[in-house]
Amino acid sequence: MYGAKWVDHRGPAQLHYDHRRPPQGIRTWSDRIAHDETQLIGGIPVTTPARTAFDLASRYPVVKAVAGIDALARASKLNVADAELLAQRYKGHRNVRRARSALKLVDAGAESPRETWLRLLLIEAGYPRPQTQIPVHDEYGQLAAVLDMGWDDIKIAVEYEGDHHRTDRRQFNKDIARFEALPELGWIVLRVTVEDVPGGILRRVAVAWARRA
Repeated sequence: MYGAKWVDHRGPAQLHYDHRRPPQGIRTWSDRIAHDETQLIGGIPVTTPARTAFDLASRYPVVKAVAGIDALARASKLNVADAELLAQRYKGHRNVRRARSALKLVDAGAESPRETWLRLLLIEAGYPRPQTQIPVHDEYGQLAAVLDMGWDDIKIAVEYEGDHHRTDRRQFNKDIARFEALPELGWIVLRVTVEDVPGGILRRVAVAWARRA
């Protein structure tokens, strides 16, 4: 409804529903919803971005919740502070502590669930929170690249390479030029794919940080 990407169309619809028996094929739950937590889209009543974010944060494991809210924030006018206010409003909610933790990790700069997963892996490992969508300019002031995530102050970037980087010829050629230019501009760039395991990723990041140290 909000145009967010990465919503699994194979999953069942999930609705707030006040009746005991849900319609077939739909998951439901009953909860309090204030009048200012809903709006109309195409004549259909839906929860606001803030309430949707709170529901995701309180109902799912942190990584899955943050990935969903990242996508929502990227597609809508979600203000995470508004969702955090709902956590204050419903401070007696059974999962409110988990919701607060998830909301603090939201970043609209994530372009896919795997980028969210990678960012949270780095944070969980104790690294400073990475910046996302970092612009890099060349010596002439021209934009040379926009990096998925990293630390601008020490010029270390971590890029997640989805399938489109390999299957899209134009993107593939663009990546070659981009990654040749970045070391010349002082950047260490670590490229991560779906084949990489967490331990291997963190070892590579540790080596990069040691080089800068």
